Amino acid sequence: MDAVEQETGPRAVPEALTVLVVEDDPGLAGSLVRGLERAGYRATGVGTGRGALTHVPPPDVVLLDLGLPDMDGVDVCRALRRRSDVAIIVVTARGEEGDRVAALDEGADDYLVKPFGLAELLARIRAVLRRVRPSGPELLTHGPLVVDPRTRKVTVGGAEVALTPKEFDILQCLAADPGRVVTRQEILERAWDAHWYGPTKVLDVHMAALRRKLGVPGLVETVYGRGFRLGEAG
Repeated sequence: MDAVEQETGPRAVPEALTVLVVEDDPGLAGSLVRGLERAGYRATGVGTGRGALTHVPPPDVVLLDLGLPDMDGVDVCRALRRRSDVAIIVVTARGEEGDRVAALDEGADDYLVKPFGLAELLARIRAVLRRVRPSGPELLTHGPLVVDPRTRKVTVGGAEVALTPKEFDILQCLAADPGRVVTRQEILERAWDAHWYGPTKVLDVHMAALRRKLGVPGLVETVYGRGFRLGEAG
């Protein structure tokens, strides 16, 4: 599981989302907690199923190993799901179909087989949170920019800007947390597909068109080597 320690760059997480790592291997648990904290989450670890069930306050996400010393992880998953709608991602060495089916049937939102990389884990967390905690219809504002996710309309200084669907998805990704650097991969996952394998140059083409249509210098910034963000309009 050395791949868990791979750096993916700091990522600010809205509302300081909390992740509970349920893992009886102290080394792996510590590695996961450190990686999650670097990504901007508030993370803590417990080594038993009972510890997961008695943890207070309830976390936003549970990373659940199935091979726990006191309880089977599937039983823990079932108990967690009965009491809350917390996002549950099983992270385990058990890759057999029967184990996957049992965990998913008992309420797990996703299933990740060890070994895995931190980047994949973070993407799975983001995907699960988008499903279980979809964004509300509130307006996203930043300086002269207003993005309406419900109607998919964009205005700059009160004037409506006509965007293509992909341009809107890119802008919404940036406007959800102004100032945060959003990686190219995250934008591709959000605006195209979680399993996008096409050329990343397509993002540059859409980004250039988006900047041109918004017409505000400095509103969309490139952070070289990292991604894009909404900056102070100049």
